[in-house]
Amino acid sequence: MTSVSLGIPAVNSATEPDPARPDHPGLLDRYGRVATDLRVSLTDRCNLRCTYCMPPEGLDWMPADQALTDDEVVRLVRIAVEQLGVRQVRFTGGEPLLRRGLERIVRDITSLQPRPKVSLTSNGIGLSRRAEALADAGLDRVNISLDTLDPERFKRISLRNRLSDVLEGLSAAATTDLHPVKVNSVLLRDVNDDEAIPLLRYCLERGYELRFIEQMPLDAQHGWDRSNMITAAEIMHRLSGEYRLETDTEERGSAPAERFLVDGGPAAVGIIGSVTRPFCGDCDRTRLTADGQLRSCLFSQGETDVRGPMRAGAPDDEIADLWRNAMWRKAAGHGIDDPGFIQPSRPMSAIGG
Repeated sequence: MTSVSLGIPAVNSATEPDPARPDHPGLLDRYGRVATDLRVSLTDRCNLRCTYCMPPEGLDWMPADQALTDDEVVRLVRIAVEQLGVRQVRFTGGEPLLRRGLERIVRDITSLQPRPKVSLTSNGIGLSRRAEALADAGLDRVNISLDTLDPERFKRISLRNRLSDVLEGLSAAATTDLHPVKVNSVLLRDVNDDEAIPLLRYCLERGYELRFIEQMPLDAQHGWDRSNMITAAEIMHRLSGEYRLETDTEERGSAPAERFLVDGGPAAVGIIGSVTRPFCGDCDRTRLTADGQLRSCLFSQGETDVRGPMRAGAPDDEIADLWRNAMWRKAAGHGIDDPGFIQPSRPMSAIGG
């Protein structure tokens, strides 16, 4: 069986601070944005093989000794919360439910002061068994991926027959009060692009908040093609054939989704036009990979290593400064529309969603 390499991104050296950076305690960049939302990848592994994310044969998974331990994850998040002003923490993967110590990690993070809001992005497989324990540990809410309601299509997209497990996970999240339960859907041309309305109807009936996401160039195969992407405008057009959508007047802030009230509300649907309607100017995210690399953007070509310094005995203050310096160099935008755009060497499963 063959596999696809994750690639080795460039590692930035952030030991020397930029003298142009103001004396600011948070994660400030050159464009005045301050990161307060931390995305933490807990593993690069996944129990699905979604075609827009990874190849059927899988990837070369990260060696265990390169992955952050539970204690290392908690320490880095603590530094981000206590010293760098992070107020929201989202655990991602790969599939974060594959992390055995997830409940303990959540409990330790929600015990920090000030307490951050803690959420989870997952495919939902196994959530039905762990939702109660995660809620007891302090998890606030979940985002669950669901691209189709048809079992055969689910198998075609993910190469696994697990739709019932995902739906059970969604139901468990709702009954365990992990609210709001958000559903993330990617529409694929000639695959599931006729399901915009059925997916929205399903979510409206159950009180879930659906968010459609434009397919981004983050697949391991580097086979993304803009012409095959279902755009935000197309999604709006399809939904408007059945529902009356009105722009939510509530301030969007740094939220990635444009939110629309459905038939006057209060129910709403979100559309994340990462490619055609980028929101980079308001981005407030910073990222930590499962192997301890800092990324200022999903599409960054470089990373800053904090695992090495941490394991070498670096104190908290030194790690915080590394983080500040890394975020100061954040680019103005993801650059997908630039003629020289290069897709990151690492796929979404290795970066974290």
